Amino acid sequence: MPHLEAVNTPPTRADVWHVSNAHCRVHYQMLAEAEPDLLCRALNLFALQFLTPDQVNVQRQDDLLVIDIVMDGLSWHRAQVIAEKLRNLISVCSVELQAADSAWGEAAQAAG
Repeated sequence: MPHLEAVNTPPTRADVWHVSNAHCRVHYQMLAEAEPDLLCRALNLFALQFLTPDQVNVQRQDDLLVIDIVMDGLSWHRAQVIAEKLRNLISVCSVELQAADSAWGEAAQAAG
């Protein structure tokens, strides 16, 4: 009977959740119906993963909320997963995800 040997095969795809993946600063831009609990539900998606956003800006425009969230230290894959979860929230019309630049942060500070 042959001896059992460990087979070392390379992984068939990249581990997108691995801690060594490059991290980035991302900017979520959301447009949603102005529901009283929407901001709590959106921020809860970060809290459930023990994440605290760097910046949150909310403005009400008639019956809509415009929400900007800047988060640092996420892999791009993790940022995309959170964006998809935000899109699935009731009352959310759209979510755009982009790499954040320092210009947005400076503009937000100047406006505030």
